[in-house]
Amino acid sequence: MSRRKIILLLTVLALIGTTAGGLLRLRSAQRLGLPGVKTQVVAGAGNLTVLLPETVPGFTSQAVETSPVVTNMLPADTSFGQRTYRAADGFFAQMNVVLMGADRSSIHKPQLCLPAQGWTINQTEVTTIPVAVPLPYDLPVIKLTASNQLPVNGQAVAARGIYVYWFVADGELSADSSGWRRMLQSMAHLLRTGELQRWAYVSVFAVCEPGQEAALFERMKQLIAATVPEFQPAGGAAAKERR
Repeated sequence: MSRRKIILLLTVLALIGTTAGGLLRLRSAQRLGLPGVKTQVVAGAGNLTVLLPETVPGFTSQAVETSPVVTNMLPADTSFGQRTYRAADGFFAQMNVVLMGADRSSIHKPQLCLPAQGWTINQTEVTTIPVAVPLPYDLPVIKLTASNQLPVNGQAVAARGIYVYWFVADGELSADSSGWRRMLQSMAHLLRTGELQRWAYVSVFAVCEPGQEAALFERMKQLIAATVPEFQPAGGAAAKERR
């Protein structure tokens, strides 16, 4: 090996070592940011419970225990909130929140989960939902329209699903479906402040007959607009910063 190549190799190794050491020091010094959703400490555990509202005008609700399949699959410091909402006209939706701890891998993509449950994603849209309080703002969301065959009275019946989701941290909102923008933003925030942003992944899912997708989404928008101010104070803060 020539002297030039040896110098180049040593330079590359030194850069790798310096970068790795810097990342290790940064990781050891980093602190976990505040969640952008309301939480409560779980007694006897290091996790939190996300406090989705029990009482919402026009809806009855019921808490749902997170499946062990989900809790066993995600990092141990992941926190959850899950509740179903039902209206007198038969509308039914499930709202879920997954809150990361120090392990970023808690935040996963529905593009993997929905197909694993038999749903085919037909359309992906980025849109907004008006929220009136604590101050008027447009909540950025990703809307997935999916199709499936569901068993009804022993027969497979065509169904459509609307899956709405977004990400929230302390003072931050994101409807970045790829995750790259959010990751780069979090990295810049970490380097600047030493704080690891604590992102929550919020989703709402409801099912309807084919042809009823638009009407279903309108009902989901009503539910989201009513519940979000009760558990996501960061939404209003982030909107205020953008105004």
